[in-house]
Amino acid sequence: MKRREFLNDLMVGAALLGTSTILTPMRAFAQPATPKASAPRALSVGYRTIDVKGRSARVFGLVQMDGRPGLALDAGSEFDVALSSAIDEPTLIHWHGLTPPWAADGVPANPAALVRPSETRRYTFPVGAGGTHWMHAHTLQEQNLLAAPLIVRTADDLKRDEQDVIVLLHDFSFLSAEELLAKLKGNAAPGVMPMDHGSMNGMAGMQHMMPGNGMTGMAMPGMAAMDINDIDYDAYLANDRALDDPEIVRVDKGGRVRLRIINGATATAFTIDTGRLSAELVAVDGQNVEAVAGTTFPVAMGQRLDIRLNLPKEGGAFPVLALREGAFQRTGIVLATAAADVRRIPVAGEAEGPVLGLDLEQRLRPVRPLAARPVDQRFELSLTGDMAAYTWGVDGADGLIVKRGQRIEVTIRNMSMMAHPMHLHGHHFQVVGINGAPVVGAVRDTVMLPPMASVVLAFDADNPGRWPLHCHHLYHMATGMMAYVTYHSIG
Repeated sequence: MKRREFLNDLMVGAALLGTSTILTPMRAFAQPATPKASAPRALSVGYRTIDVKGRSARVFGLVQMDGRPGLALDAGSEFDVALSSAIDEPTLIHWHGLTPPWAADGVPANPAALVRPSETRRYTFPVGAGGTHWMHAHTLQEQNLLAAPLIVRTADDLKRDEQDVIVLLHDFSFLSAEELLAKLKGNAAPGVMPMDHGSMNGMAGMQHMMPGNGMTGMAMPGMAAMDINDIDYDAYLANDRALDDPEIVRVDKGGRVRLRIINGATATAFTIDTGRLSAELVAVDGQNVEAVAGTTFPVAMGQRLDIRLNLPKEGGAFPVLALREGAFQRTGIVLATAAADVRRIPVAGEAEGPVLGLDLEQRLRPVRPLAARPVDQRFELSLTGDMAAYTWGVDGADGLIVKRGQRIEVTIRNMSMMAHPMHLHGHHFQVVGINGAPVVGAVRDTVMLPPMASVVLAFDADNPGRWPLHCHHLYHMATGMMAYVTYHSIG
């Protein structure tokens, strides 16, 4: 898994609620030299130091006993992990992409308490099917790199003659998350007007006039302009490194590579550019899709991409770049065969990165769609925002009450002028509608909504709990863009 580790602070703990999950504090966890089959895998939250632009930065790490970041598990096995904390503040980890019982979800006070300094807590539940997932703090600690890959490999993955290359993307600031949030709440963008419900309703019809919603900061008279990036970070990282000192991954001439791209950035969307290498997108959010050929693929915060590459027999050095949305900055890694000439790559590109739309989303087709069945309940939500006050919300969230066994459809309309990657915990959903048109879209757990766009999500209510449905832009979530899918009976 190469170099990684990872994130900081926001919510409060509460009493732990038991389900079929084992989630127990342990006074001290000792890892035996040769773990027995029944022993949990140790995972520790700690501190580490990385170099960013010639400066040392103290960030968080999430590592196994041997120092390796993240986890690699086998599909169909048990997720049996003892999570310990060696930092001096409470924390908690969310297993993004897995579908654990509610008590193990990792959202503070919903229902689990934060893990205290020096505490160890054990998690046990079925890991589920394979896929590229990740784990991260569900607090402001996420900004300070408290995240790591969580890869679940299938038997087919292990049989393939394919080299796994994992790339975890981050946006990095020398300021704390609290300072960044204070600046966002204190600095309204010039000319940006608050968006009340009246102005939002008046713009609702615009979404059908914007094919693919490939918007580029445009605005109509009397309305706010689209805001693409509300934080300019000090650096953009791929596997903890900026592009002025990228990770060089050794690969074989004529070999095949499976890129597992994880956008762990808190507030930055990217477009992955494979450059001279033709590529196939084969999975999103850990769920297989019919292969889509290309060289550029968008990835919003919280989303993952599995991209298959075939390297030429003559070898060489091949940058794989992540282009910051609507800006010149970029990060990435370099795939290089033996003795290849690896040249320096400027951190700033010659053109701004593409603004993310729904063009690719409309083309995605799942390998395993949801089973066809009648819809039992439908809900409608509107994403709202006030840029001047920097507050965000979800209208219609109060009525999201479901019953176990139901097929649910949720229509989400983005009535704000920023994009929102919406993530549902505890379930995988299928995208079945985009901008008013039905689609047989991808199965995933995070979908991006550009301004004035709408999507329809379908999922089966098969995992009782009170599950967050929120924007994966950290500061949108922290200022109100979180709803809950609540089961009528949680026990």
